[in-house]
Order: sequence, then C-alpha cells, then structure tokens
Amino acid sequence: MMNRRAALAGTGSLLALDLGATPPPAAVWPQALPVPGGVARLALGAGAARPVAHQRQGHLDVPVLVQGDASAWTAVVGIALAAPPGPACISVQADGADGAGSRPLPYTIGTKQYPQQHLTVPPRMVDLSPEDLARHQRERAHQALVIATFTEQPAGRAAPSLRMQAPVPGPRSGSFGLRRVFNGQARSPHSGMDIAAATGTSIAAPLLARVIDTGDYFFNGNTVWLDHGQGLLSMVCHLSAIDVQRGDVLQTGQHLGAVGATGRVTGPHLHWSVVLNRTMVDPALFVPA
Repeated sequence: MMNRRAALAGTGSLLALDLGATPPPAAVWPQALPVPGGVARLALGAGAARPVAHQRQGHLDVPVLVQGDASAWTAVVGIALAAPPGPACISVQADGADGAGSRPLPYTIGTKQYPQQHLTVPPRMVDLSPEDLARHQRERAHQALVIATFTEQPAGRAAPSLRMQAPVPGPRSGSFGLRRVFNGQARSPHSGMDIAAATGTSIAAPLLARVIDTGDYFFNGNTVWLDHGQGLLSMVCHLSAIDVQRGDVLQTGQHLGAVGATGRVTGPHLHWSVVLNRTMVDPALFVPA
C-alpha cells in the first residue's frame, strides 16, 4: 500500500548553519566540494573535441556537464545527497563520441555532516489526503521528466561562466541539506536554498537560461524551471507571480517573477534549487559567499 505520509516541502524561517567541509575561495565555478550534495571537478585533459562523460545512476548512464576548451576540459559532476562517502567514478569518451572506448575516471566522495531540525506541527501539515497525495504523485512524475532535460546550450551559446547570482537579495533562511524531523518522523533533506524576501520582490535569472517549465504545484506552488545547458538546471518556487513562459530565453539578472508564499509553506520566501546531472546540489557552490 502506498504510504500516505509525504515529505513536507514547505520551509520555515529558522536559520540553519552548514556544518562540515567548507569549499575554499575559487576562481572557477562551481566550486569543487566532492561530498554528498556537492560538486566534483575532474580534469579530463586537452583535446580538440569536447569529451563525453556519463555518470551511472541506477540503470541509467546520465550525461555529465563538461566545460573548458581544447587546452583543458573539466567534468563537473553533481553528487547526490544520498551518495555514500568513498570511491566513485564517471565514464569518459575522450574522442567526444558516444560508444565504445570509454574509460573510468575515479574520484572520492568525502563526508559532510548536515544539521537536523526537530519540529512539532499540526498533523495536517505532514499527512496528505488521498486527493492531495494523488496530485503530488502526478506532479513528481512530471518534474522527474523536467529534471532529465539535457541540451547542449539552452540559448544557442554558452554562458561565459557558470558563476551564478542569487535570484533575490537577502539572508538565507534555510540551508541546503538540512534534514527536518516532523512530529518524530524524518523527512527528506532540504534540496535547495531558501532566501528570505518579501512578497512581490523581483526574482532574477541566476544565469543565462531558457525557461523549460512553469506551473502551480502542490508543495512548490508557482514554479519556474530554467535550463542553463548540459544538465545544469535551476528551479525557483513559491512565487506570487510568474512573468515568463516556456521557451523564453533569459539573460543573467533578467526578471522572471515575484516572491510569494504559494504551495506548502509557512511564509513568503524564495526556494532555489540547482540540479546538475539530474542531482540536486548545493546552490551555494555556484555563488560568492
């Protein structure tokens, strides 16, 4: 029987502090932090053609973002929060073509301790009705298809850098990786960055992107998905207004909507998630501290 308890996607207003490893200042983006929920940067060497890289996820070979030029290529690998510390690898075709001749490229996933937060809330905040659960399941399947998006360049050209800007100014009110325990029941870790901002605050595209999905979802409320290219995506949600539509190309800093409190939330704020090779990773690795 399907479990009728679902993860609470809303976020509170308590500040969560990231614990564990901290990435050093970086001249390249995203910063390397090869831990669960982080990013590994793997040198692929020089070559006239961009190498093709894949990461094994279950029964799938998922494409990995490769940046650089003929003088030096780098694989930028998203690491799942659920990934166990220890040895890992991707596969690489150095000639830039899919098919035979791939080689494994190993790396090591380190450890990181994320904080926990224990909360007591009304049961209705964590127990879904059959109707709400069915809606959530439909929306989760749809968003899985969105997350699988992989395009070479979303707007016909590459962004000059993968350094992003925060979609709104303001303090973080919820950190990536925080695991909340509601009424004694553990929920999935927080998969993005919450930024405190008032309803109506303008939201900007964090990087050159194409809009690939918009919608009103049960947990996330009004949501916009952005494709930055090669499996690098952003999601912003709980919006009070969506001012773009699918297919729009946005420059870094271009307005796309307004902060709100739609979906399952306790108050207005912006939730921002970053996806890399179908994996939610810490947005803080893409922006200056």
